[in-house]
Amino acid sequence: MINVTKTFLPPQQEYQALLQQAWDTGWMTNRGVLVKELEDRLKAYLGVPQLISMTNGTLPIQIAIKALGLTGEIITTPFSYVATTSSIVWEGCTPVFVDIHPEYLTIDETQIEAAITLKTSAILATHVFGNPCNVEAIEAIAKKHNLKVIYDAAHCFGVTYKGQSLFNYGDVSTCSFHATKLFHTGEGGALFCKPEYYERMYWHHNFGHDGPEAFYGLGINAKMSEPQAAMGLAVLPYMSDILESRKRVVETYNAVLTDLEIQLLAIRDHTLWNFSYYPVVFKTEAQLLAVKTALNQADIFPRRYFYPSLNTLPYVDGSACEVADDIASRVLCLPLFVGFETQDINRVLTVIKTIIC
Repeated sequence: MINVTKTFLPPQQEYQALLQQAWDTGWMTNRGVLVKELEDRLKAYLGVPQLISMTNGTLPIQIAIKALGLTGEIITTPFSYVATTSSIVWEGCTPVFVDIHPEYLTIDETQIEAAITLKTSAILATHVFGNPCNVEAIEAIAKKHNLKVIYDAAHCFGVTYKGQSLFNYGDVSTCSFHATKLFHTGEGGALFCKPEYYERMYWHHNFGHDGPEAFYGLGINAKMSEPQAAMGLAVLPYMSDILESRKRVVETYNAVLTDLEIQLLAIRDHTLWNFSYYPVVFKTEAQLLAVKTALNQADIFPRRYFYPSLNTLPYVDGSACEVADDIASRVLCLPLFVGFETQDINRVLTVIKTIIC
């Protein structure tokens, strides 16, 4: 069976050796030595001034909304994982959906200003499949209208734009370290922010503590555990191998699919991409369903990602977004993971060609 992804697991003995440090101290959580070491190594690897590791990739979005004091309406994209929209609603704000660019699949920056009202407090955009939004245009709009900017950068580990980490853009960026991501801690995530917000974000993720017996204010528990950090420390040394392996899969796909009538993801100029996903957009939903059925019959399981468009969720009042609604109905992510053998990649390609050629 070939799934859409497969978790990269480092040698078990290397993970256990790191975990032994936590065992020896008896310190399993509350920001032990492994969490602090992971944060230091990630800052150096990513080229970011600071980060706060967290126990998953959704809590950073929720904490950002809370810590920035956002209210009213938040402009966002309908083409993202559900956590982007659900976090807005969970924190008592209203998502206002702006359609997406038909090639980059990120929020269409040319439509943002028309969606701004007196109730708008922020823009929460997603760097889709690791592909950057038009960060310069969004920053200009935010400054003009005094809005905060949060980027859901769940797919963006290691991505750089114009020579710097994509996490350095916006007031806050968030990342997922879920087991399906190219860098992972089993379950986990991180928050990146401007220096002036760091302290506030930090205490919000740790119950609001100011030391063991005092409190700055309201907070929740979003701390990463030592076993999670141990996994991250075990995975990080293999990032070059992980990226090279994924690049090989992408190049093998490209060699065949660029000659077919399939839309592939257009990566924004000046981007060093991380080969995080391989989405293909078929001509029609019927064609997608035919390909997906044929692949499933061959014991191959791609994913309709992102589907459905988030403006159709039952708990939002979302108007139609023509491009996002259309793309969501036709996009399919093909299998992509470390160790995906060439003969198995060719199995995927053979099925696709059989249906659409």
